[in-house]
Amino acid sequence: MSNDKALPVELSDIERNRRAFRKSKQRKSTLVALVSTVVFAVVAWLTLVNSPGWDRVQQSFFDPNAFSASLPLVLDGLLLNLRVLFFSAIGVLVFGLLLALLRTLRSPIFTPIRLLVRGYVDLFRGLPLIIVLYLVGFGVPGLRLDFLGRIPAEVLGTIALVLTYSAYVAEVFRAGIEAVHPSQRLAARSLGLTYAQSMRLVVLPQALRKVAPPLMNDFVSLQKDVGLISVLGAVDAVRAAQIQVAHFANFTPYVVAGLLFVLLAIPTVRLADYFTTRLAKREQAGGVL
Repeated sequence: MSNDKALPVELSDIERNRRAFRKSKQRKSTLVALVSTVVFAVVAWLTLVNSPGWDRVQQSFFDPNAFSASLPLVLDGLLLNLRVLFFSAIGVLVFGLLLALLRTLRSPIFTPIRLLVRGYVDLFRGLPLIIVLYLVGFGVPGLRLDFLGRIPAEVLGTIALVLTYSAYVAEVFRAGIEAVHPSQRLAARSLGLTYAQSMRLVVLPQALRKVAPPLMNDFVSLQKDVGLISVLGAVDAVRAAQIQVAHFANFTPYVVAGLLFVLLAIPTVRLADYFTTRLAKREQAGGVL
């Protein structure tokens, strides 16, 4: 076996000039983008602060005293939103995947199950989330079932979120499963794998890679919608902000809650963009090869 190291490839003058031109063009594009962004931000800020009602808006929505006083209470309410988000995300993934698997069953004997799942998905994709929250949050306690006892509002809100988002996630999973070429499933069955084994070992891993970006987008939407559990009386970030608004007669606590939700969503949004870009690059590379 030869121990000679690979010699570095000598670039031609044309290739060096091409790379230098690309770097110069990239630096120019970055500079133009930076300048245009700064100019736009300055113009928008000057337009805002020089508007006739800016002083009143600043006092009503950006009061420093109300901001500092409401921040600890709103932040404490955000912890409840995070707990609801954690359990909702797990429930949505498990239940949504189960619905997708049931809907992709191919045997004629499972036709009633497929129709039932399709009806469920159509129903909860059509119902507004806030209606589902009202139906679950006030309807379930209204049944007066003794064995259930008193169910906390955050638990009822979690159930409503799982019911609604599972319908969307089930369709995402189903699209990913059906996007896997049938030859993959047939090859797995020809190797002696059962339907469940071929689905678990061959189809689902490929499907999950395909649907990772839309799943991340659904998770971002779920992060925002956990704030709607406040309509059931749960003292989350939104409800805590509402209490502070009534206390200070000022809307700044709502701005506090909004900023906290934005800070919570930014990492997930960036992660979703990363997955989307990575998948697009992989597909382009596969298309070239």
